[in-house]
Amino acid sequence: MNYASIKKFDIANGLGVRVSLFVSGCTHHCKNCFNAIAWDFHYGNPFTIEVEDEIIKSLKQSMITGLTLLGGEPMEPQNQEGLISFLRRVKKEVPEKDIWCYTGYTLEKDLIKGKAHTAVTDEMLSYIDVIVDGKFIEELKDITLKFRGSSNQRVIDLKKTLLEKKIVLFNFQ
Repeated sequence: MNYASIKKFDIANGLGVRVSLFVSGCTHHCKNCFNAIAWDFHYGNPFTIEVEDEIIKSLKQSMITGLTLLGGEPMEPQNQEGLISFLRRVKKEVPEKDIWCYTGYTLEKDLIKGKAHTAVTDEMLSYIDVIVDGKFIEELKDITLKFRGSSNQRVIDLKKTLLEKKIVLFNFQ
């Protein structure tokens, strides 16, 4: 797996100050995507153990709230394979940090079952606290929305959703 970039002090992609990992590779190709350069799975640099070490070190800082996964598309099947061992490590080494994930896939249609579900999807979802799902749709763009680009996208409290077996939207209060 490759990654496009890492932001070590990101305040735009989740609550608090976050470390954001932008993975490479996306098959959605949303019209006017903010990061179309990362559609190519070969773009950027290899996601190595040294890169993991760098992110873990950044996550250990007290002012960092958590990790955000974006892209590209972190939930592309081949990116799930590239991320699963890293997420295990994050949960082991910095369990107090939350994990947000942005995906163009829909949770119940594509991830819990469907075209993006793989042998590691359920485990990956178990590590994610908040998932922002749904493709960016230019015609539904709304810059007043918190942590999403278009009104079809949902900010889901994934822990509560998996526990209650129904979609529970994240409460910003």
